Amino acid sequence: MELSKFHTLTLVGVLLFFIPFAYGWGIDGHLIVCKLAQQRLSNAAANAVSQLLPEYANNDLGSVCSWADRVKFRYHWSSPLHYIDTPDNLCTYQYKRDCKDEDGIQDRCVAGAINNYTTQLLTYSGNSDSSSQYNLTEALLFLSHFMGDIHQPLHVGFTSDRGANTIDVHWYRRKEVLHHVWDNTIIETEEKRFYDSNVDEMIDALQQNLTTVWSEQAKGWEACSKTVCPDQYASEGIKAACDWAYKGVDEDSVLEDDYFLSRRAVVNLRLVQGGVRLAATLNRIFG
Repeated sequence: MELSKFHTLTLVGVLLFFIPFAYGWGIDGHLIVCKLAQQRLSNAAANAVSQLLPEYANNDLGSVCSWADRVKFRYHWSSPLHYIDTPDNLCTYQYKRDCKDEDGIQDRCVAGAINNYTTQLLTYSGNSDSSSQYNLTEALLFLSHFMGDIHQPLHVGFTSDRGANTIDVHWYRRKEVLHHVWDNTIIETEEKRFYDSNVDEMIDALQQNLTTVWSEQAKGWEACSKTVCPDQYASEGIKAACDWAYKGVDEDSVLEDDYFLSRRAVVNLRLVQGGVRLAATLNRIFG
């Protein structure tokens, strides 16, 4: 996959970061994944991340976790790297069959991108002035974002509806597409209803659960026989999409409390798994 040669982060990239558009998990979803991950980094990984983050991030990975969405307008080639299209209604994922873009070019999907940027980051030599052939700052930002994307169930969705981007629904009284409900609206509704619209309070609650009720499960989520295991995450994603996101939903369905309260737990689980696995991957990369 020819994704290795990037331009250095520029002022244009910094400015794009502040344009209010969101794809994948929304801004809060990606923020949650990266905030949870940064708290679980080893000393070596934390030092490497600190070296690689752009200065304007102030050592806060969460603040730049949506950067990859902002630069789609400049890096047009990156758009297919945020998702995977699978055959309709099979509810399965296979890398060789599914990891390709609309032109059929292999490896151009979110799983392929995760593999690619992991490989790039493995060239990190321990200082920010290394002579790596790659832009490792961008590699870190892309990997952190794509690890969030692959845990959003509808980013491993059906081909014909483009991951539910063409399914119109009503979220209570508001018309949306189903994909956006899972990117943003379930999280926003949870924040409003349970956390006084404060994302930091939601992060604190998820972190508390991660150290208590999910502590044993988290060890299993971290497990990976390689540096990173995106195929496992994608297989979980399409199963969750079929079992929860698509299930019971048709064009113009009205989604209210029954849908929200039952799917909220799935969203929370995938956010937490994304954070745990991002941290585990960075810990393995940076030793």
